[in-house]
Amino acid sequence: MVVSNRNLPQLYRFCFLMTGDGAKAQEAFQSTVREAALRSARGEAPADRLWFFRDARWRCLRATELDLQAEATEMEEHEISPNAPAQIEQLDAEHLAIWISAAPEPQRTALSLYYIDEFPPKEILALLELKPPELAHLIRSARRQFQAWLDATTPHEEVT
Repeated sequence: MVVSNRNLPQLYRFCFLMTGDGAKAQEAFQSTVREAALRSARGEAPADRLWFFRDARWRCLRATELDLQAEATEMEEHEISPNAPAQIEQLDAEHLAIWISAAPEPQRTALSLYYIDEFPPKEILALLELKPPELAHLIRSARRQFQAWLDATTPHEEVT
């Protein structure tokens, strides 16, 4: 298998961010690893680590497609604050995952890949089959929406 033990926690984190639910994340993660093992046993091992994340993405999307879906609406955006790191430190992983998992596709996948800090932009583009300006727009918009949500839900002190 091409995925290393170092990548397995990142694969699970990706699934958790995509689903916002520990049980669904575990199922998608375990199913992906099981499928890779079966392929390897047949001599058809996944070609690269991107396979794992593509497969997990598909499984996560399928696991959440029957959940309540957020209504399509314009979300408020704020400029990224210098207080953002302190605000994010106040969050637990579940809050971040719930927020990301509620984003529409492909923004949800872009954010999940961005926040696990595992992939260079070139690989994110390959996984999402997007052009650089499209990815930049998705991440910029999502970060600004996330900042608006942080400002509304997380107390912060002004940095001077």
